[in-house]
Amino acid sequence: MPLRRLLTLIAIGLPVLLLAGIAAVATDSYREHRRLVEEERAAYPAPGALVRVGTGAAESGGLLHVYAEGEGDPTLVFLAGLGTSAPYFDFMTLHERLSDDYRIAVVERAGYGWSDVTDSPRDIAKVLHETRTALRRAGEGPPYVLFPHSMAGLEAALWAMEHPEEVEVVIGLDPLVPRYLERTEERPSLSWLETVLARTGLMRSGADVFETSFPAMTRGLLSDREAEVAEAIFHRRTHTPDMWDEVRALPGNAAKVAALDPPDRPFHAFVSDEATEVWTESVKAYAEATGGETFVLDAGHHVHLDRPELIAQTSRALIEDAR
Repeated sequence: MPLRRLLTLIAIGLPVLLLAGIAAVATDSYREHRRLVEEERAAYPAPGALVRVGTGAAESGGLLHVYAEGEGDPTLVFLAGLGTSAPYFDFMTLHERLSDDYRIAVVERAGYGWSDVTDSPRDIAKVLHETRTALRRAGEGPPYVLFPHSMAGLEAALWAMEHPEEVEVVIGLDPLVPRYLERTEERPSLSWLETVLARTGLMRSGADVFETSFPAMTRGLLSDREAEVAEAIFHRRTHTPDMWDEVRALPGNAAKVAALDPPDRPFHAFVSDEATEVWTESVKAYAEATGGETFVLDAGHHVHLDRPELIAQTSRALIEDAR
């Protein structure tokens, strides 16, 4: 065989073989990932109620997970920020400090935690409808105090605007407020690489990925058993289609809420001292417009993980003042 032809065959064949090898590894990983997901579903059932909200889910029927515990009035409703794979565990360190005095409820949106992945649009009105429906069907009724983290600030603001009879007060956890996106070029995003690694199961083979990526884990806030369950959820709820849809819908959702008058319920906020000046100013302005207060904390974006005791104590006072 002429040398030139041999070199041509090598130049063509090596990339083809490399791609075929990568495809084979990814296929094997995906099959093993799906097998493990089914085992984990059986081994780690949802700790709360799975209720149907009629979302037309792509997986198994539009079920949302609502975890509730504690006694007392009002009910504190925790709403997760964008991309939080396991809200139940993310909020645990805060709500366990409040459940002795109040009823608490963690609502996991579609594509989060134990909730189904859905083909339902992530329009803010639709998301709010699903949250309220899930609470009602889980037997959790108003009055509510809303604890939204990050992006969920938009949902909480709309809730207080459109259903003030249900909401006593909003206590934001470094929350996104409606007009922030108008003041900055910043846009939240997700990683395509992490998405591919998660959906093929290749992320499972990475050393310490969960330990270094899940905020409650990086802070040492989970027991061995909790970490085991949270990691299983992490591997099937990282960068889900719903989360990507939320990213795409965010500018429109923010504009819809910004076009409305601020709620006549206090919108308080705990803000990270690591936040940008524009973020902090935007939150303060929104809180002031509703008669709310802003507390800047020595904490990261997950303020509820870094300062749970202070937030719990201050929240009790804010709730009682609102009552």
